[in-house]
Amino acid sequence: MKRVIILWIFTFLYFSRSIAQESPTIRINLGGYPSDMPKQALLLSNQAIKKPVLLLKTSSGELVKVFEGTQSQSSWHPFSHYYAFDFSEVSQKGSYYFETKNGKIKSQAFQIGVYPDWQEDVVSFIRTQRCGFNPFTGEFCHQLDGLSFFGLREDSTRIDATGGWHDAGDQLKYLITSSNTTARLLMAYQMDPDGYMDQVNARGLPGPNQLPDILDEAKWGLEWILKLHPSPNELYHQVADDRDHRGFKLPHEENADYGWGSNSFRPAYFATGEPQGLSKYQSQATGIANLAGRSAATLVLGYEVFNQIEGYEVFAQSCLESAHSLYEMGKKQEGYQQGNSFGAPYRYEENTWADDMEWAAAKLYKVTKKPEFLEDARRYGDLIAAWSWMERDSASHYEMYPYVNMGHYALWQVGDAEDKEKMVNYYEQNLQKIQSRAEQNPYGVGHLFIWCSNNLAAAVATQAMLYEEMTGSKKYRPLLQNHVNWLLGLNPWSSSMITEIPENADTPVDVHMPFWKILNKSVKGSLVDGPLWSTIHQQMLGISPSSPDEYAHLQPQHIKYLDDWADYSTNEPTLDGSAELLLILKFLSDE
Repeated sequence: MKRVIILWIFTFLYFSRSIAQESPTIRINLGGYPSDMPKQALLLSNQAIKKPVLLLKTSSGELVKVFEGTQSQSSWHPFSHYYAFDFSEVSQKGSYYFETKNGKIKSQAFQIGVYPDWQEDVVSFIRTQRCGFNPFTGEFCHQLDGLSFFGLREDSTRIDATGGWHDAGDQLKYLITSSNTTARLLMAYQMDPDGYMDQVNARGLPGPNQLPDILDEAKWGLEWILKLHPSPNELYHQVADDRDHRGFKLPHEENADYGWGSNSFRPAYFATGEPQGLSKYQSQATGIANLAGRSAATLVLGYEVFNQIEGYEVFAQSCLESAHSLYEMGKKQEGYQQGNSFGAPYRYEENTWADDMEWAAAKLYKVTKKPEFLEDARRYGDLIAAWSWMERDSASHYEMYPYVNMGHYALWQVGDAEDKEKMVNYYEQNLQKIQSRAEQNPYGVGHLFIWCSNNLAAAVATQAMLYEEMTGSKKYRPLLQNHVNWLLGLNPWSSSMITEIPENADTPVDVHMPFWKILNKSVKGSLVDGPLWSTIHQQMLGISPSSPDEYAHLQPQHIKYLDDWADYSTNEPTLDGSAELLLILKFLSDE
């Protein structure tokens, strides 16, 4: 019987592949298109079409307009011909679909109009990543985090590193990603302070508490940053390491043993600014300014927000005081701290830091008006200039993180006319690099297909959005929308890259996440890692797909994406990757 089932599966995949390669198919953004944004659909075919035509119809079947496509100069396997259809002129809100002239091929239905408040779902996903008390499971976890290593205190000294968020499908905690996640929550709130729900309390449990849920989550992140900076000369950057990777488990059922038994103490690594590692894999740290600067900037954002809310003024002041001391730590140890690994060669390889110090200096100038901070921001801004992953054809894992230089945006906010022009030019140079790459493929995207490629696609959209705010120019709106399209299903697999978003569409299901594998529960609002260049994917350690690839007939030759829990490199939801969506989703959901 088992052999019959396997034969049936492969027969099904063979005929599915054959049908897909012989028949044209339509790709649209499954989440729809905002009324005032560019709109594009693609027709994919393995035969040339002399006059490619698509009919746009309302959900009731009424013809709106006939659109003629233009052939892309490039194509991706397995389709040889791609035809783009620009229907930006259609702005009437409603439900639509495309079909071919003979009516044999139809697209999925899609909406035109503002996006739903999906940023709220992203906040809800981040909440499920809480450590200490997890509202999704209703259980306490990791109550013994952690024991200090490499620090000013004797090794194995107990410190309080409880709280924070689990990083992804595992239960490690990183200041590298948590600082950026917290900052995005705060910045998204600042975009529209009255535009967020209040449905949970501070513990993340149902029940309003007169604080928007996005700020409950931001405060959770701020509190953990404060814990990792317990004194003016101390900063911890990571709790636990890849010894955690012992299969799927719920947070309160931790099975990792760091030498004190399972579900016990875990190491908390002090930011020394020097290479670290307890085994053969050593980081390449040179300083701590990336973490000190980014954390300082995030704490100033916390001060800005919570100082305006009655009852939180003392908390806000503690954020500002810690921001000052962290900034001083960063100035004394310029350079970058990387993540630590133990038994595997994978770690966060961030190697930029001037952007983080620029961000902190600009934010401190904004709240203090002390000119020395503005001068520092300018100096750091000139150091990093336009340097970004966007300038590269490839990059290591998290090499130039965060993926949007928020320091330039912060300096633009507070600087003079010369500063503003310089920051705009830096952003534009990056976006032009992306634009040049985007013109070389039929989907109009120019991000890199390195590990966590979806984070990069979201970053392009966010930087284009910020550029529009900074200049008033909409020249990069097509680039912005194309990268959003990619994340929401206008891609080779016709699948969104965000769990359960949009509703009633193909989205990641079989994700590398314990809540799915153990509880069979999907969590809405998480961005998965995304497709990888095949040359990288085939070298990733420990990937053995658990079932036949449902997208085998659609896979390009040069990139791969699997909706399979066993593929941690393309199908794992991540904390900071999901937070990368917040600003752009808020922008697209506003009237």
